[in-house]
Amino acid sequence: MLISELLFKYSLYNQWAHKRLLDLINTLTVEQQHTIVPSSFNSLYKTVFHIWSAESLWLGRLNLAPIKISGDPFDESMEKLSEALEAVDQLWVDWFAEKEDFQLTQKVHYTNMAGQSFHQAYDLLLAHVFNHNTYHNGQLVTILRSLGQDKIPSTDFITWVRIIE
Repeated sequence: MLISELLFKYSLYNQWAHKRLLDLINTLTVEQQHTIVPSSFNSLYKTVFHIWSAESLWLGRLNLAPIKISGDPFDESMEKLSEALEAVDQLWVDWFAEKEDFQLTQKVHYTNMAGQSFHQAYDLLLAHVFNHNTYHNGQLVTILRSLGQDKIPSTDFITWVRIIE
């Protein structure tokens, strides 16, 4: 399998996993979505916001059009945030649909939020983006469990693979 095909599949998987979690999160009350729990980002809302922010920042960097995010443009609305995450997930899917292998192994120059400059290959940065999302998806599951949710859908990659085959 070509790297472009694999990363495109990861973008589709990422979109699917987020949709499953967001569908559940959006059935909860606003209070549950904002309940403080021990975690890297201490609520469902803050964790989803972090995922959206990171995906948006990376997409901007890889498109050579860096963005800055200041404040919360969603006014703490999980519905608006969910729509934004679903939109950026679709942008990732669309982005990959236009890429070929040779493009994904080239190096890109970017500057991180601390102002440090880097040159790294697209494919390695993209592996980071999707691993980062999977890590935080696991945190969302843990937060959901701490809120008493027991019907949490599987977001395992292999579950998605079995569905699409």
